[in-house]
Amino acid sequence: MTKAQLNNYHQTPRKVRLAADLVRGQTVAEALLRLKFMTKRAAAPLTKLIKSAVANLPANQSRSTDQLLIKNIAVDKGVVAKRFRARSRGQASRINKRSSRIRVILEAKS
Repeated sequence: MTKAQLNNYHQTPRKVRLAADLVRGQTVAEALLRLKFMTKRAAAPLTKLIKSAVANLPANQSRSTDQLLIKNIAVDKGVVAKRFRARSRGQASRINKRSSRIRVILEAKS
């Protein structure tokens, strides 16, 4: 079992979950192939994160991507940067710039 984590990725968790849900439970080889042809912006950081999790494997464990499963991929809320936009009559409305925290856990296929 190996892990990797991406903190404060500047995209809303709701949009990142769309890409993450498509690769959950698949082998690493299948997941990387799906992400390669996905048109979502979150596909590139997810690909990089999965490759990082494979690189985090202990030296004595096989790095074959066909034998590794994505056991869990979680997209949680990160920090929210709060900004303001000027509105009519001296008012202001808040803009929330959301970020995501993505965690991947890989496991050897049994």
